[in-house]
Amino acid sequence: MSEILTNTAARNIFYGGTAFFFVTFAALVAHSVTEVNAFSSQHPVSPSVAKGKEIWERHACIDCHTILGEGAYYAPELGNVWLRYGGRENPEGARAALKSWMQSQPSKIEGRRQMPHFAITDTELDTLVDFLKWTSEINTQNWPPKISG
Repeated sequence: MSEILTNTAARNIFYGGTAFFFVTFAALVAHSVTEVNAFSSQHPVSPSVAKGKEIWERHACIDCHTILGEGAYYAPELGNVWLRYGGRENPEGARAALKSWMQSQPSKIEGRRQMPHFAITDTELDTLVDFLKWTSEINTQNWPPKISG
């Protein structure tokens, strides 16, 4: 076997590798689109969920919180907050608890990180909770690894 890689061999490796990774990329895109379409058909985005996301963005919650691993790591992950508050077992209790938690901020407890007070109406809180509930229904393949976020 030759000690030197010929131009032909290098070109064949390049084209073969390019073709392999292109096919792999196309397959992963097709899989992702299939998964998203399946989720979207089972969990459509309601107007309330869309309004909740708008409130999330308007108040820049992502500047402190993460949602599905995206955002700042100053405050807790909120992608599964609905589940942490017992949303599966007691949806109305979880809704009330989340709303009262957000309304009671800042808690003024010494030594704790404080969430600022946002002037959010009760209706806006309902839509924000709907958005957090919808987010918790996404199949994240066990992310975050701990329920505590």
